[in-house]
Amino acid sequence: MANRIILNETSYHGAGSRSEIATEVKRRGLKKALFVTDKDLIKFGIAAEIEKVLNNAAIPFVYYNEIKANPTIQNVQQGVDAFIESGADFIVALGGGSVIDTAKGISIVVNNPEFHDIKSLEGVADTKNRAVTVIALPTTAGTAAEVTINYVITDTDARKKMVCVDPNDIPSVAIVDPELMYSMPKGLTAATGMDALTHAIESYITPGAWEMSDMFAIKSIELIHKHLYNAVVDPQNKEAREGMALAQYVAGMGFSNVGLGIVHSMAHPLGAFYDTPHGVANALLLPYIMEYNAQSPAASKFKGIAEAMGVANTEGMTDAEGISLAIAAVKELSLRVSIPQRLREIGVKEEDIPNLAIAAFNDVCTGGNPRPTSVEEIEELYHTAF
Repeated sequence: MANRIILNETSYHGAGSRSEIATEVKRRGLKKALFVTDKDLIKFGIAAEIEKVLNNAAIPFVYYNEIKANPTIQNVQQGVDAFIESGADFIVALGGGSVIDTAKGISIVVNNPEFHDIKSLEGVADTKNRAVTVIALPTTAGTAAEVTINYVITDTDARKKMVCVDPNDIPSVAIVDPELMYSMPKGLTAATGMDALTHAIESYITPGAWEMSDMFAIKSIELIHKHLYNAVVDPQNKEAREGMALAQYVAGMGFSNVGLGIVHSMAHPLGAFYDTPHGVANALLLPYIMEYNAQSPAASKFKGIAEAMGVANTEGMTDAEGISLAIAAVKELSLRVSIPQRLREIGVKEEDIPNLAIAAFNDVCTGGNPRPTSVEEIEELYHTAF
């Protein structure tokens, strides 16, 4: 069996690394950018930092900022039209997962126009052409959208989040500049950080995991354990921001290549039904589903999670002890950063649970879960978390 790893062609890391946009544009012979971002990042001056780089390098650009928190088919289609009308030949994407996912969708459809309906991109789409060049700059430390081959688009008519998996969509360049993350409020820092932890844990215990992906997952868990709380309580803590920026990227290197599980399967319908922020949904569900997945072939790996979460010594522990300590450590961190603990706290309606369970079971991430599941078991998990 061959284990595949797909990563960005180039990535930059560190404070001030946004200046490397100009380096990459010049090196690649690019001419004009569609600057994909959201209105809040323009309002609060974060986009202005990228404008400075583009203007100083005399790189022309046009904004596209019609993007919802859970981006829709219409957002992508409008972005494709904006790209074509602007005369751009590449995309600069500044934002969280919603912005970068939208940019991925735009970039794929521009070079594969037969997928303009967007719905046909769901799952593993048979695109023939590499996406338009995307230079992705995350402003949150969680989704790792800048380094993954996955993106999520909402079909509002079907009340469904479509998970799209395509090696052709990965941004050509990722620029992970922690200075762009300093403005994240505490709640968003917490939710996106726990999203990154979910990525690391799910990719560590998925059946497709192997030595290289395990290396990424464990290092990410260690960094999140060390830095997330400090990033939440002190948003200007440079060490914590840099640590979380790296942690979420490293988690993405792993999960993009080996898959996720039913934490994501169950979180996606919450976004489609209620517009729940993805990081909040994942963070809330993670401990419940860890308990469920403890009864799987991955049980012995929970000791590795516990150790990465700061449990002093797992040598000689039984699997049961490792499972208990790993789940307790995740719950403790979740509580310390003020993540809601029950679905009813975030507006989920109990009468919707049967439909949520069907949607979750049919989600593309379900196949990566270490424990085979069913609609009925997922429904029970929703009730447990409710």
